[in-house]
Order: sequence, then C-alpha cells, then structure tokens
Amino acid sequence: MSVLQGTAAFGAPLLVLALGHMLSNMVRTLPAMATDVMALDLSVSAEALASLTGAYHFAFAAGQIPVGVALDRYGVRTVSLTLFTIVTIGAALAAVIGGATGFLMAQIVLGIGCCGMLLCPMTLAAKMLTPAKFGLWSGLIQGVGNCGMLLSASPLAWLIETSGWRAGYAAAAMASIVVAGLVFLLVPNTPPERGAEHATLRAEVREVVRIGVSTRMRGIIILALASFAVMIGIRGLWGGPWLMDIKGVSRVEAGNVLMPMTVALVIGPIAFGMLDRRIGHRRALITTGHAIAGVMLLLLAMGGPDGLLSNLLGHARLPVTFDTAVLFAFGATIAVQPLLFAMGRSIFSPDKAGKALAAINFAFFAGAAIFQPVTGVVSTLWGTAGVIVFLGLLVLACTLVFAVLTRPARTDGEARRAELS
Repeated sequence: MSVLQGTAAFGAPLLVLALGHMLSNMVRTLPAMATDVMALDLSVSAEALASLTGAYHFAFAAGQIPVGVALDRYGVRTVSLTLFTIVTIGAALAAVIGGATGFLMAQIVLGIGCCGMLLCPMTLAAKMLTPAKFGLWSGLIQGVGNCGMLLSASPLAWLIETSGWRAGYAAAAMASIVVAGLVFLLVPNTPPERGAEHATLRAEVREVVRIGVSTRMRGIIILALASFAVMIGIRGLWGGPWLMDIKGVSRVEAGNVLMPMTVALVIGPIAFGMLDRRIGHRRALITTGHAIAGVMLLLLAMGGPDGLLSNLLGHARLPVTFDTAVLFAFGATIAVQPLLFAMGRSIFSPDKAGKALAAINFAFFAGAAIFQPVTGVVSTLWGTAGVIVFLGLLVLACTLVFAVLTRPARTDGEARRAELS
C-alpha cells in the first residue's frame, strides 16, 4: 500500500504536467489537418504557411534556455502556471485575430508558452527519480503528451470541417485553463536548487550552453536536431497535404490514416521506456529506431505517383492502406526519441537536470525551427514527395553521426556507465 501511495505522490503531478505537453502537441500539429483552409483564410500559400508555423518552433527553441534556468531557480509549479497563462493568451489570439501577421504573432506567443510543457514534467521526474527509473517515466510522459496528436487527427479534422480551424485554437485555450487548475491543485511547489537563487542569470545560461556543446552531449544534440523536426514535419504539417493532395483522400479520411501513426507515437515512448528498463542497450535502441524511421519515409515517397515501388508493382500510386502501414511503422520507431532525454539525464547530476534537459529540448525544437521553413523551399522545388525524401535522408544522416559520436570507444568512463544505466 505504501508503494502505491508513493507512486501516486509523484505520479499524479507528473501526469498532470504531461497534460501540458499533450496540449502543446495538439496546438503544433493542428495545421496538418487544416493547411488548405488556413492558407486560404490567411491568403498565403502552403509553403508560406510552413514558414509562419515555423515561427512557433523558433519561439519554442528560444525559450528553452530561459525555462531551463527558471526551473532550477523558481521551481516547476511556478514556471508551469506562468506558461499556461501564456498558452491561453496565444490560443485565444489564434482563435480571433485575422491575417498572416496576426497568425504569426499568435504562433510566437504559443511557442513561448508551450516551450516548457515537456521540460516541466521531465525536470520534476529527473529531480525525484533515479536515472534507471527516469527512462521509463520519460517514455510515459512523452506517451501521455503525444495524446495531443490523437486529438489533432480525426477529432480535430471533424471540428475543423464543421466549425473552422479557429475553433481548434479556441478549444486549446479552454483546455489550457482547465489543466492550469489541475497543476495548481496537484503539483507541489518545489524549492529552487541550492545556490540557484544566488547564481547570475548570465552564468546559468552559459552553463546550459556549456552542457549542450560538451563532448558527451554532441551526438545526442545532433540527432535531436533531426528527430523532432522529422516527426513534426510529417505529423504537424506535411502528412495531411501528402494524403489529401497526392493520395486524393478527404480531410477526415486523412485524419483516419494519420490516427494509427499517432497511436504509435503515444504507445511507442512507453514501450521503449520499458525496453530500456528491461534490456538496456539504450544507444542501440535509439540508433535502430531512428534508422528504421528514416527508411519508412523513403518507402512512403516511393509509393506515391510515379514512385519506385508504384512503378515496380504496376500502379500509378500505391493504395492508401500502404501509407497507413508505413506511417504507423514510422511513428512506432521515431517514438524512441524520449530515450535521448534519458541518455542525457544519465550524464549529469540532479542539480543540473533542468539545464541538461533544456539543452536537449532546445536541440529538438531548434531543429524543427530550422528545417520546417526549409521543407517549404523543398516543396516549391520538388513537391511534397521531395519533402518526404528530404526528411527521411535528414534523419538517416543524423542517426549515422549519432552512432559515430556515441561509440563507447570514443567516450570516457562516465559516458560508458551512462549508456549501460
């Protein structure tokens, strides 16, 4: 009974904070289900919309270091409630403000508000749990958070079809208020780390940067730059256009096709967390998962009009059931990415947990901020199929670099122990 009570004592706050990450995922993947109507309403092209939504990721990435510092300085509860306030404002702006400039402003505000929604539960878990347990709980947090992409698949496609894309942001604003109330009630007001209140802000920012560029973190950071960019590129922007414009399905049908992949993104992190706990080999799991994900994207493009697989099988394009299966496999394998947090967490002591996780999360979203506008350019030159191929090659290249930089022979003893933890 005491074990159950102890689990509930830290489990309930972690899961409530993970709801913030779920909301963040819903907000950033909404455009995938509404690219056409949003572009029409805002009077921009799909490629320009990619740049506008990329502002979310730039703001998100820019907020990582300040939030990482604030978490160690002011505690998780205070930072989380501040972020929910900003998200509510940003979602309300997106729901009512008009024009491309107004939407850009709303994306920036949302990016700032959402930037710490994953860091908050991850930091609380890092401070409360051992490195061995952190891998499992980081997967659980990511799995709960990825439920936001379930909401932005078929349910959100239906809401957009019936009430317009702005209704999705209005729903996000209301959800933000509800979850903030739960955080206020259930998340403890943890004290700041000893000495954090005396350190200068400049010194703490320098420490986050130092952690991020350290030798032991370079492989993790490089793969993180591609991992989330590729996942959100498919699920958050180009998956819908690929299915609707290239494969010819309706909006709701596209949501149904994306649903299995999204389920895999919810279950996958939990499964990989359990595998990490049971069998170890964290580095091998990360490398294999990302490599398979990259191959799946190349296969997806080959099944399009005049694609290699389509031609070999004598089809103008492969049926959408092929896309469903390949996208599911992509989601199931790219879901290994939370283990990058666990790998980075195992390198540093708990007093540096917020900064270490902030450095990794910065890389995740800096990659999305950099590569999402690039996909708009790629789309202009080579179409949506070109974007899919580009994202597949990107994750394969960064996986290779990760595998080389994290080889045990090239790391020191502490890093080797981290890989086995």
